[in-house]
Amino acid sequence: MNREFLKDTKRVVIKVGTNSIMESPLEVDFEQINRIAYVCSELMKEGYEVILVTSGAVGVGASIMKLEEYPKSIQDQQALSTIGQTTLMSYYSQAFNSYDQIIGQLLFTKDVLDFPVSYETMQKALSKLIEKKIVPIINENDATSVDELNHQTRFGDNDTLSAFVARIVDADLLIILSDIDGLYDANPDNHPSAKLIEHLPEITTDIKQMASGKGSEFSRGGMSTKLDAAEIMLEDNKPMVIASGEDSKIIFEVLNGKNIGTLFYNKNHSEEG
Repeated sequence: MNREFLKDTKRVVIKVGTNSIMESPLEVDFEQINRIAYVCSELMKEGYEVILVTSGAVGVGASIMKLEEYPKSIQDQQALSTIGQTTLMSYYSQAFNSYDQIIGQLLFTKDVLDFPVSYETMQKALSKLIEKKIVPIINENDATSVDELNHQTRFGDNDTLSAFVARIVDADLLIILSDIDGLYDANPDNHPSAKLIEHLPEITTDIKQMASGKGSEFSRGGMSTKLDAAEIMLEDNKPMVIASGEDSKIIFEVLNGKNIGTLFYNKNHSEEG
Protein backbone atom coordinates (compact mmCIF):
# COMPACT_ATOMS: atom_id res chain seq x y z
CA MET A 1 0.00 0.00 0.00
CA ASN A 2 1.27 3.46 -0.90
CA ARG A 3 2.10 5.38 2.26
CA GLU A 4 2.36 8.88 0.82
CA PHE A 5 -0.67 9.86 2.90
CA LEU A 6 1.45 9.56 6.06
CA LYS A 7 3.24 12.72 4.94
CA ASP A 8 0.08 14.61 5.88
CA THR A 9 0.43 13.62 9.53
CA LYS A 10 0.20 16.56 11.90
CA ARG A 11 -0.36 14.98 15.32
CA VAL A 12 1.52 11.77 16.12
CA VAL A 13 1.63 9.51 19.15
CA ILE A 14 4.92 7.65 19.55
CA LYS A 15 5.09 4.64 21.86
CA VAL A 16 8.47 3.48 23.11
CA GLY A 17 8.83 0.07 24.75
CA THR A 18 11.04 -0.96 27.63
CA ASN A 19 13.41 -2.79 25.29
CA SER A 20 13.96 0.41 23.34
CA ILE A 21 15.41 2.21 26.36
CA MET A 22 17.09 -0.67 28.19
CA GLU A 23 20.37 -1.98 26.81
CA SER A 24 20.04 -4.96 29.16
CA PRO A 25 18.03 -5.69 32.31
CA LEU A 26 20.70 -3.86 34.32
CA GLU A 27 21.65 -1.12 31.88
CA VAL A 28 19.71 1.91 30.67
CA ASP A 29 20.42 2.86 27.06
CA PHE A 30 21.09 6.57 27.51
CA GLU A 31 22.01 7.01 23.86
CA GLN A 32 18.58 5.72 22.86
CA ILE A 33 16.81 8.02 25.30
CA ASN A 34 18.80 10.89 23.83
CA ARG A 35 17.84 9.85 20.29
CA ILE A 36 14.18 9.70 21.27
CA ALA A 37 14.42 13.19 22.72
CA TYR A 38 16.22 14.42 19.58
CA VAL A 39 13.61 12.94 17.22
CA CYS A 40 10.65 14.30 19.18
CA SER A 41 12.27 17.72 19.51
CA GLU A 42 13.11 17.91 15.81
CA LEU A 43 9.56 16.93 14.89
CA MET A 44 8.22 19.68 17.14
CA LYS A 45 10.49 22.19 15.42
CA GLU A 46 9.16 21.00 12.06
CA GLY A 47 5.60 21.72 13.16
CA TYR A 48 4.44 18.28 14.25
CA GLU A 49 2.51 17.78 17.48
CA VAL A 50 4.16 14.93 19.37
CA ILE A 51 2.84 12.86 22.26
CA LEU A 52 5.25 10.29 23.72
CA VAL A 53 4.01 7.17 25.51
CA THR A 54 6.89 5.45 27.25
CA SER A 55 7.36 2.20 29.10
CA GLY A 56 10.39 1.52 31.23
CA ALA A 57 9.58 2.57 34.80
CA VAL A 58 9.82 -0.98 36.13
CA GLY A 59 12.88 -1.73 33.99
CA VAL A 60 14.70 1.40 35.19
CA GLY A 61 13.67 0.60 38.76
CA ALA A 62 15.06 -2.92 38.39
CA SER A 63 18.35 -1.53 37.08
CA ILE A 64 18.63 0.85 40.04
CA MET A 65 18.00 -2.02 42.43
CA LYS A 66 20.40 -4.22 40.44
CA LEU A 67 17.87 -7.00 39.94
CA GLU A 68 18.76 -9.70 37.45
CA GLU A 69 15.29 -11.22 37.38
CA TYR A 70 11.93 -9.61 36.83
CA PRO A 71 9.92 -9.70 40.09
CA LYS A 72 6.82 -11.90 39.99
CA SER A 73 4.58 -10.19 42.51
CA ILE A 74 2.47 -7.16 41.58
CA GLN A 75 3.56 -5.43 44.79
CA ASP A 76 7.25 -5.77 43.92
CA GLN A 77 6.61 -4.50 40.40
CA GLN A 78 4.66 -1.53 41.75
CA ALA A 79 7.46 -0.72 44.16
CA LEU A 80 9.98 -0.80 41.33
CA SER A 81 7.77 1.46 39.22
CA THR A 82 7.77 4.15 41.91
CA ILE A 83 11.56 4.07 41.96
CA GLY A 84 11.94 3.87 38.20
CA GLN A 85 9.32 6.42 37.14
CA THR A 86 10.97 9.40 38.81
CA THR A 87 14.38 8.38 37.51
CA LEU A 88 13.08 7.68 34.01
CA MET A 89 11.54 11.15 33.85
CA SER A 90 14.78 12.70 35.06
CA TYR A 91 16.57 10.95 32.18
CA TYR A 92 14.01 12.22 29.68
CA SER A 93 14.07 15.71 31.20
CA GLN A 94 17.84 15.95 30.87
CA ALA A 95 17.76 14.67 27.29
CA PHE A 96 14.94 16.95 26.14
CA ASN A 97 16.49 19.95 27.90
CA SER A 98 19.59 19.55 25.75
CA TYR A 99 17.34 20.21 22.72
CA ASP A 100 15.46 23.10 24.39
CA GLN A 101 12.21 21.15 24.41
CA ILE A 102 9.88 21.33 27.41
CA ILE A 103 8.11 18.14 28.49
CA GLY A 104 5.23 17.37 30.83
CA GLN A 105 4.42 14.10 32.60
CA LEU A 106 1.00 12.46 32.79
CA LEU A 107 0.27 9.13 34.47
CA PHE A 108 -2.89 7.29 33.35
CA THR A 109 -5.17 4.76 34.94
CA LYS A 110 -7.74 3.01 32.77
CA ASP A 111 -10.76 4.29 34.67
CA VAL A 112 -10.19 7.74 33.20
CA LEU A 113 -11.85 6.30 30.08
CA ASP A 114 -14.99 5.30 31.96
CA PHE A 115 -15.94 8.59 33.56
CA PRO A 116 -16.86 11.54 31.28
CA VAL A 117 -15.51 14.26 33.57
CA SER A 118 -12.20 12.43 34.08
CA TYR A 119 -11.95 11.79 30.34
CA GLU A 120 -12.64 15.42 29.50
CA THR A 121 -10.17 16.63 32.12
CA MET A 122 -7.41 14.44 30.72
CA GLN A 123 -8.30 15.51 27.19
CA LYS A 124 -8.11 19.19 28.16
CA ALA A 125 -4.80 18.69 29.96
CA LEU A 126 -3.28 17.05 26.89
CA SER A 127 -4.73 19.70 24.58
CA LYS A 128 -3.26 22.49 26.69
CA LEU A 129 0.20 20.91 26.66
CA ILE A 130 0.02 20.42 22.89
CA GLU A 131 -1.20 24.00 22.42
CA LYS A 132 1.78 25.28 24.40
CA LYS A 133 4.15 23.15 22.30
CA ILE A 134 5.07 20.95 25.24
CA VAL A 135 5.67 17.24 24.63
CA PRO A 136 3.43 15.17 26.93
CA ILE A 137 5.21 12.06 28.21
CA ILE A 138 2.69 9.45 29.31
CA ASN A 139 2.95 6.21 31.23
CA GLU A 140 0.50 4.05 33.13
CA ASN A 141 0.31 4.78 36.83
CA ASP A 142 1.67 1.35 37.73
CA ALA A 143 1.85 2.00 41.46
CA THR A 144 -1.91 2.51 41.85
CA SER A 145 -3.40 0.59 38.91
CA VAL A 146 -5.48 -2.40 40.01
CA ASP A 147 -8.25 -4.67 38.74
CA GLU A 148 -10.84 -5.54 41.35
CA LEU A 149 -14.56 -6.21 41.05
CA ASN A 150 -16.06 -3.22 39.21
CA HIS A 151 -12.97 -1.09 39.69
CA GLN A 152 -10.79 -1.69 36.66
CA THR A 153 -7.88 0.75 36.48
CA ARG A 154 -5.10 -1.24 34.79
CA PHE A 155 -4.29 -1.01 31.11
CA GLY A 156 -1.73 -3.75 31.69
CA ASP A 157 0.43 -2.68 28.75
CA ASN A 158 1.42 0.57 27.13
CA ASP A 159 0.60 -0.59 23.60
CA THR A 160 -3.10 -0.46 24.42
CA LEU A 161 -2.58 2.72 26.42
CA SER A 162 -0.93 4.43 23.44
CA ALA A 163 -3.91 3.62 21.21
CA PHE A 164 -6.33 5.11 23.73
CA VAL A 165 -4.09 8.18 24.01
CA ALA A 166 -4.23 8.49 20.22
CA ARG A 167 -8.03 8.34 20.48
CA ILE A 168 -8.18 10.94 23.25
CA VAL A 169 -6.05 13.47 21.34
CA ASP A 170 -7.48 12.53 17.92
CA ALA A 171 -3.99 11.76 16.60
CA ASP A 172 -3.39 11.27 12.88
CA LEU A 173 -0.97 8.38 13.44
CA LEU A 174 0.30 6.01 16.10
CA ILE A 175 3.86 4.70 15.80
CA ILE A 176 4.85 1.82 18.07
CA LEU A 177 8.59 1.21 18.31
CA SER A 178 9.30 -2.41 19.13
CA ASP A 179 12.18 -4.87 19.52
CA ILE A 180 10.97 -6.40 16.25
CA ASP A 181 10.62 -4.47 13.00
CA GLY A 182 6.99 -5.37 12.35
CA LEU A 183 4.55 -8.26 12.20
CA TYR A 184 5.79 -11.41 10.46
CA ASP A 185 3.82 -14.30 9.01
CA ALA A 186 5.71 -16.58 11.43
CA ASN A 187 8.04 -16.15 14.39
CA PRO A 188 11.32 -14.99 12.77
CA ASP A 189 13.29 -16.37 15.73
CA ASN A 190 12.12 -19.87 14.89
CA HIS A 191 11.48 -19.52 11.15
CA PRO A 192 14.34 -17.89 9.19
CA SER A 193 12.12 -17.71 6.09
CA ALA A 194 9.43 -15.66 7.87
CA LYS A 195 8.29 -12.65 5.88
CA LEU A 196 7.41 -9.20 7.12
CA ILE A 197 3.77 -8.27 6.57
CA GLU A 198 3.92 -4.72 5.23
CA HIS A 199 0.21 -3.90 5.40
CA LEU A 200 -2.82 -5.21 7.27
CA PRO A 201 -6.30 -3.70 6.78
CA GLU A 202 -7.90 -5.84 9.50
CA ILE A 203 -7.06 -8.08 12.45
CA THR A 204 -8.36 -11.60 11.98
CA THR A 205 -8.52 -14.47 14.47
CA ASP A 206 -5.76 -16.27 12.55
CA ILE A 207 -3.49 -13.24 12.83
CA LYS A 208 -4.13 -13.00 16.57
CA GLN A 209 -3.29 -16.67 17.04
CA MET A 210 -0.14 -16.30 14.97
CA ALA A 211 1.00 -13.33 17.04
CA SER A 212 0.20 -14.76 20.47
CA GLY A 213 3.02 -14.78 22.95
CA LYS A 214 4.51 -12.71 25.71
CA GLY A 215 7.09 -9.97 25.44
CA SER A 216 10.62 -10.24 26.73
CA GLU A 217 11.73 -10.48 30.34
CA PHE A 218 11.40 -6.78 31.14
CA SER A 219 8.43 -6.08 28.85
CA ARG A 220 4.76 -6.76 29.54
CA GLY A 221 3.54 -6.64 25.97
CA GLY A 222 4.26 -8.93 23.09
CA MET A 223 2.92 -8.69 19.55
CA SER A 224 -0.60 -9.58 20.72
CA THR A 225 -0.90 -6.34 22.71
CA LYS A 226 0.23 -4.40 19.66
CA LEU A 227 -2.57 -6.02 17.68
CA ASP A 228 -4.98 -4.92 20.41
CA ALA A 229 -3.72 -1.38 19.85
CA ALA A 230 -4.09 -1.80 16.09
CA GLU A 231 -7.72 -2.84 16.53
CA ILE A 232 -8.46 0.37 18.41
CA MET A 233 -6.79 2.45 15.70
CA LEU A 234 -8.64 0.58 12.94
CA GLU A 235 -11.93 1.21 14.76
CA ASP A 236 -11.11 4.92 14.64
CA ASN A 237 -10.08 4.76 10.95
CA LYS A 238 -6.58 5.90 11.89
CA PRO A 239 -3.26 4.36 10.80
CA MET A 240 -0.75 2.65 13.05
CA VAL A 241 2.79 1.53 12.24
CA ILE A 242 4.92 -0.98 14.12
CA ALA A 243 8.61 -0.42 13.45
CA SER A 244 11.96 -1.33 14.95
CA GLY A 245 12.96 0.71 17.98
CA GLU A 246 16.66 0.00 17.50
CA ASP A 247 17.13 3.54 16.18
CA SER A 248 14.25 5.93 16.82
CA LYS A 249 15.34 8.07 13.86
CA ILE A 250 13.34 5.57 11.82
CA ILE A 251 10.34 7.73 12.78
CA PHE A 252 11.48 10.31 10.23
CA GLU A 253 11.26 7.66 7.51
CA VAL A 254 7.82 6.52 8.61
CA LEU A 255 6.53 10.09 8.45
CA ASN A 256 8.10 10.49 5.00
CA GLY A 257 5.90 7.68 3.71
CA LYS A 258 8.60 5.02 3.45
CA ASN A 259 7.60 1.34 3.61
CA ILE A 260 8.92 0.78 7.12
CA GLY A 261 7.59 -1.96 9.41
CA THR A 262 3.94 -2.99 9.34
CA LEU A 263 1.15 -0.53 8.56
CA PHE A 264 -2.32 -1.16 9.97
CA TYR A 265 -4.85 0.83 8.01
CA ASN A 266 -8.06 0.18 6.10
CA LYS A 267 -8.20 2.86 3.43
CA ASN A 268 -11.55 1.68 2.08
CA HIS A 269 -13.10 1.62 5.55
CA SER A 270 -11.79 5.14 6.16
CA GLU A 271 -13.23 6.45 2.91
CA GLU A 272 -16.59 4.81 3.67
CA GLY A 273 -16.59 6.35 7.14
